[in-house]
Amino acid sequence: MRRRYRPPMSGAWRAKLVCLLLAFLLTVLAIVATTHLRALLGNLAATRVSNLVGRVVMEAVSDAINGGEIQYNSLISLEKDAEGHITALQSNMAEFNRLQSAITQDVLGRLGEVSDMDLSIPAGTLTGSALLVGRGPSITIRMQSVGSCSAHFENQFDQAGINQTTHRILLCVDVSMSILLPGFRTSTQVSNSFSVAETVIVGNVPDSYTYFDSGNPIEDDAFDYSINNG
Repeated sequence: MRRRYRPPMSGAWRAKLVCLLLAFLLTVLAIVATTHLRALLGNLAATRVSNLVGRVVMEAVSDAINGGEIQYNSLISLEKDAEGHITALQSNMAEFNRLQSAITQDVLGRLGEVSDMDLSIPAGTLTGSALLVGRGPSITIRMQSVGSCSAHFENQFDQAGINQTTHRILLCVDVSMSILLPGFRTSTQVSNSFSVAETVIVGNVPDSYTYFDSGNPIEDDAFDYSINNG
């Protein structure tokens, strides 16, 4: 049986084969690098935006407090009995709603001024190697963020003594940001809580009170103290 003769591969075909092989390898490397780069960019962008949002919200709330926009007496009215004892707290819902809307608009306005940012990343950081983090020339990437904001108030009551209660008004601001990066997008949410007003409510001294050690069962550690009125 005679074998069919195959001429040797020419130099041109060898060059084409090598080029195709290199192109395939470069494509695989590009896919792997892009996947790694996307995760890294997403984390860095989310961290950068979260820090920025936290600073913007704090500045907006601080300006509102320093400007006298948030005052306890304008938010809460104390109802008293004939003897001057506080019997109830009444909220000024119109003022609460006004402040929520004003702070929300202020935060959104400040975020709109810094929606476009440049994210600079050292080239060594993109390799994923711990030895090269922060090294090499920086690569600048433009990112754009779009956000939504909501604000609401909460009441907090803390015992300040036998006959004293601290009433705090907390302002909670939640910001959701959508971050647009080259070729993909990510998101982050930032929540902050601020004590914006407080007062100490003083009541009558009770005839007796019971103290329980929270570290042990109630039935084992109950200490009763009686206070005599005279």
